[in-house]
Amino acid sequence: MLKKILVIEDDVEMQNYLKEYLKEHDFYVKTAGTATVALQLFSKSEPDLVVLDLGLPDMSGEFLCSELRKKNPQLPIIILTARDTPRDIVKGLNLGADDYVAKPFNADELLARIKARLRKNEGGGTYIITDLELNSETLEVKRGHKPIKLTPQEFRLLEYLMNNKGRVLSRDMILNRLWLSSSDVDTRVVDVYIGYLRKKIDKGFRKKLIHSIRGFGYTIKD
Repeated sequence: MLKKILVIEDDVEMQNYLKEYLKEHDFYVKTAGTATVALQLFSKSEPDLVVLDLGLPDMSGEFLCSELRKKNPQLPIIILTARDTPRDIVKGLNLGADDYVAKPFNADELLARIKARLRKNEGGGTYIITDLELNSETLEVKRGHKPIKLTPQEFRLLEYLMNNKGRVLSRDMILNRLWLSSSDVDTRVVDVYIGYLRKKIDKGFRKKLIHSIRGFGYTIKD
């Protein structure tokens, strides 16, 4: 699955440069020129990592950083800004940023930092909930030591649910994450694939792991 990066940068040239550079290195990239747009994109589909400029026109980047951190404590955030004094760096890190890159910057160095943060956040690629285990490296899924065969899209959906254990994910969030906002599908496809997963993951087991939250979406939990 392509890792999703949200670039929050009000300079259009820099925004476009980062988008094209990261796309060339196999990332799926969304961009926002304001904090308002960034929060809207975030609510629809959470990224795997955020690159954040502090100099935004409608809200301080520092405040936005703290807001994103509240929404997802595990989200990797890299601040990319012209503010490069030790005081600015310490302040940014104290707000919850994972890294701080000053402009002008070396694109290859930024890329290396992004990859490092994503690797750290993956936690080894193994997810375990009760007796359900998913290994994102070997692509193996087991429940009660019994191998479960999933299609690639079913695997991605289960991985997304398990990576957000206990969190309620809306249909729109799942759709935008797994189908990349394709215009030819709607949220009903999410219900269909959840149904597929339930038959393979929960059927025959007394303890059900995948739950519907009426009016909100789905979650997986102990």
